[in-house]
Amino acid sequence: AIESGVDVVMLDNMPIEEIKRTVNYLEEEGCRERVTLEASGNITFDNVDAVAATGVDVISIGSLTHSVKALDLTLSLVRP
Repeated sequence: AIESGVDVVMLDNMPIEEIKRTVNYLEEEGCRERVTLEASGNITFDNVDAVAATGVDVISIGSLTHSVKALDLTLSLVRP
């Protein structure tokens, strides 16, 4: 993917150790700076610090949107 010139590689649903290995491999190969790495999938507020420590550039947390609870607001208009 990097050789094809992509800008971003998404590391989706990877265990944290696999993300670390991927970042380290790209650093060892000397091509880490050529691509933005995004971690996504199974990222929670409990493990986001560990994901950030892997060295990825971007972290997506889907639970911000797909697990949100709806709030029902009602607007009642009354004539004076």
